[in-house]
Amino acid sequence: MILPSIQGLRDVTAQFDGFILDLWGVVHDGVEAYPPSADTLRALAAAGKKTLLLSNAPRRAYVLVDAMTRMGIPRELYGEVLSSGEATREALIARTDPFFAQLGQRAYHLGPDRDRSIFDDTGLNVTTDVSEADFVVNTGPDGLDDEVEDYERILIAARAADLPMVCSNPDLVVIRSGKPLVCAGAIAKRYEALGGNVAYRGKPDPAVYHLAVEKLGIADRARIAVVGDALETDIKGAKAANLASIWCTGGVHAEALGVKYGIAADPVRAAALATKEGYMPEAIIPGFFW
Repeated sequence: MILPSIQGLRDVTAQFDGFILDLWGVVHDGVEAYPPSADTLRALAAAGKKTLLLSNAPRRAYVLVDAMTRMGIPRELYGEVLSSGEATREALIARTDPFFAQLGQRAYHLGPDRDRSIFDDTGLNVTTDVSEADFVVNTGPDGLDDEVEDYERILIAARAADLPMVCSNPDLVVIRSGKPLVCAGAIAKRYEALGGNVAYRGKPDPAVYHLAVEKLGIADRARIAVVGDALETDIKGAKAANLASIWCTGGVHAEALGVKYGIAADPVRAAALATKEGYMPEAIIPGFFW
């Protein structure tokens, strides 16, 4: 099988009225915006296409907007922003989901201080002692070089207390400045392996895509495309929500495909990896190009 390969989104703008865009691995690398990003967003807007940025970042949407502004991507170039952190915060406040309804009010935060916005206005008592907690909110490793095993002691203690875990970023790994970094999803998977009970918020949950479609305001789902770099989250989630997807091969799977951001992947090799993972996009693109 050979996956259709496009050089830029201009090749498919006649097919779609709106785009749900991943951030990390598509628009930026966690530190800097990829060179074409601002121009591509500008061109999409000029073509009358709606955009929504959907990220598995475990922090609130305004934090992502501030970060992109510092990267040189002006706010006026894109539409709404949704994050897994925002979805987690809303669930912690609403308590309508059965899992969240039984969590209690004392949360142990497994994650760095930069993710603390997730607790804004939740009224939760955030403790630094897992033995005092009713549940765990996992936003990912503290340090950029941390591995899952660095949290084994905490995970064992939480499991011994039978604490439920909320994972606010289902990603297993991201690429930051060319280096793979462990994410909250990998820690959550280890907790599940220990027998722990975990609720995930964010991609690939189709619910977050349904919300994105609603915010885009495009009634015909066939006129919406998801652009993302991770098969396990972006492409899987798009399929579950019955949306077309375009796989950015220059992100998290670049090494497996033998490419770098902006360099076109072999369509046959890309199709083989997508088949192996079980999530097939409609097309591949080397980067966020117009």
